[in-house]
Amino acid sequence: MSLENLGRVHFLGLAGVGVSAVARLMLAAGVPISGTDAKELPVLDEFRAAGVPVRVGYSADNITSLEAETGSTISTVIASSVATAGNPEYDAAAAAGVRLMHRSEGLAACMEGKQAIAVAGTHGKTTTSSMTAIMLDGAGRDPSFAIGANVAGFGRNARLGAGEWFVAEADESDGSLLNYSPTISVVTNVEPDHLDHYGTAEAVEQVFIDFTERIQKSGALVLCLDDSGARALLHRVQQPLTERGVRIITYGTVEDADLTLSAVTPAGFRQQGVLTFREGDDQPEPYSSTMVLQVPGLHNALNATAAVAVGLAAGLELEECTAALGRFSGSSRRFELRGEGNGVTVYDDYAHHPTEVAAVLSGARSATTGKVHAIFQPHLFSRTRDFAEEFGLALDAADTAIVLDIYPAREKPIVGVTAELLGHQVLSRTQAAAAVAAAAEPGDIVLTIGAGDVTYLATEIVKELQEPNR
Repeated sequence: MSLENLGRVHFLGLAGVGVSAVARLMLAAGVPISGTDAKELPVLDEFRAAGVPVRVGYSADNITSLEAETGSTISTVIASSVATAGNPEYDAAAAAGVRLMHRSEGLAACMEGKQAIAVAGTHGKTTTSSMTAIMLDGAGRDPSFAIGANVAGFGRNARLGAGEWFVAEADESDGSLLNYSPTISVVTNVEPDHLDHYGTAEAVEQVFIDFTERIQKSGALVLCLDDSGARALLHRVQQPLTERGVRIITYGTVEDADLTLSAVTPAGFRQQGVLTFREGDDQPEPYSSTMVLQVPGLHNALNATAAVAVGLAAGLELEECTAALGRFSGSSRRFELRGEGNGVTVYDDYAHHPTEVAAVLSGARSATTGKVHAIFQPHLFSRTRDFAEEFGLALDAADTAIVLDIYPAREKPIVGVTAELLGHQVLSRTQAAAAVAAAAEPGDIVLTIGAGDVTYLATEIVKELQEPNR
């Protein structure tokens, strides 16, 4: 559905990173909008400053009161994944016959008329999407984008550009990635996750198969051969995609990838590597380019390689891609620097799956000769139950590993599932902040890790470290 057919749009969960991205895009496109969120958060002030009517606290009366305030009828309600049936405002809109759409459907409407690049995968979506947007922008393509975090260099999570390309993070957590029909799709990796939604690993694998079927004819699939799940996906979809004229570009550190990453050399919080592209019998010989990144970790080098593969599929030159990626300096809550005290640096990361935790700890290790201290907050009882042993093993890579109580998010407690299952010391927030501040020495790194409210603990740790009596 195109934007002009939506009428006045009201957003439920306006302050959420996914919903706010769609709202920003529609506001920039001239669509009249309003919104509600459960809490008063800073992002709401941004919308108010732009003249957007905002409500705090869901109520069945909000729809009619906003219509009276604006003098126009709300035609469409766009909701986050948590504002569903049972939410009084959602139910009131449904009873009034208002068109109801999921956030991803609203984003799909914003993509109309653009060449969509949808970045999917169990891990690395946000960083790869951010890198791709920065790369296209640096190459003068002025892309639109909608990403699950604010991107350093843009200072926001969404923008409506004048160029033909639209970069979107495609979320598999609820299957909403199937609402897009991209020109270029990316699959960074495929691992079991969100089993509360899918139930089985096989169902997770199937949604990625279905995702590749959404690629437009003569489009492209970019896929990582370092990941066994993505490689298995390739074997299942290669023939039908080829028959549909979809180009496949593989990447990774392995020799059989079309775009190969090699000679990765860390230098503190910077790193460089060599990208070599080889594809097809008509290419006389492979060609290479050096890529310099301002972010550490092999996982980030692979994310950047994915972005370059997208650039090649979009018609950019290899050197053009690598040069533009040198501008990338990170995304919100992805190894984000939160402060420094007494020679100790504090970073925050959104990692909430064992593979992600292992990757961020590896990146921290490559960036310092000191020790690495981690405070991890498990996210969801079901995920903790399913991956407790794997989380414990990943945290073994830290010199100090402290675990907080489980952040429940949308779930109710599960009997017998506690943070103690991870096999590491479990402390309260106050105890954890004091413990890492006491253990850390100049040159060390402290990491707060998790998808919950552990992010706010990073600021408290910085304050502890900056105390004059330390």
